[in-house]
Amino acid sequence: MQGPKISIITVAYNAQITIERCINSVFGQKFKNIQYIIIDGGSTDDTCRIIENYKEKIDVFISEPDKGIYDAMNKGIALATGDVVGTINADDFFADDNVLYDIARVFSEQNTQILYGNLDYIDPSDKVIRKWRSGKYSRGMFNWGWMPPHPTFYCKKSLFDKLGVYKLDYGSAGDYELMLRFIHLNNINAYYLNKVLIKMVVGGVSNKSLNNRVQAMRFDFKAMRNNNIFLPIMTILFKPLRKIAQFF
Repeated sequence: MQGPKISIITVAYNAQITIERCINSVFGQKFKNIQYIIIDGGSTDDTCRIIENYKEKIDVFISEPDKGIYDAMNKGIALATGDVVGTINADDFFADDNVLYDIARVFSEQNTQILYGNLDYIDPSDKVIRKWRSGKYSRGMFNWGWMPPHPTFYCKKSLFDKLGVYKLDYGSAGDYELMLRFIHLNNINAYYLNKVLIKMVVGGVSNKSLNNRVQAMRFDFKAMRNNNIFLPIMTILFKPLRKIAQFF
């Protein structure tokens, strides 16, 4: 299947331990109509040396200082030539070699501009310790703390042109704010692909300390308030409660 061209963006910084598995999971996909972009934030370890080993297969590789992960993603989006854009972070990898094929099939066959799926959190030994299954979206679910896993989020490139890219003033909630803006505020149709698309190694930036968690909640609240969430204070409470079910 030819399908739509998909631009895949990997953002990396000092990721020498995980970057090669991430890259190999992209090139191991059976679907080949892709553009692969890697945006490195000026790594000081062996990340860039590892990436250079694959430079003939990587369409775009940039290594330079940036203003954080969402600034790097925006650089990738500006360079994307695909009909569809998605991200896979340096610590993540595709769950199997048919992920992009399945994503391309949905965009070819369904009337959708956004797709998301399931995600497994794994520990360093690759054991699954948490399962994120957000399920099918219905209008208004963001008001009750719902959100899809951003690493499984794919959308038409035209949406970035129409609705804007990641905003840098939302800190670690930059991905949440964009999905709120696209799906909730602008009512863009989103398709749920009931399949594990991404394996993610545990240890997100927003959860590293209590202070980071409090700051993340402040950014969440700001995103909710600015994107017409009905009761932001209540949604702040519902959002972490939804994570409890992911451990069962």
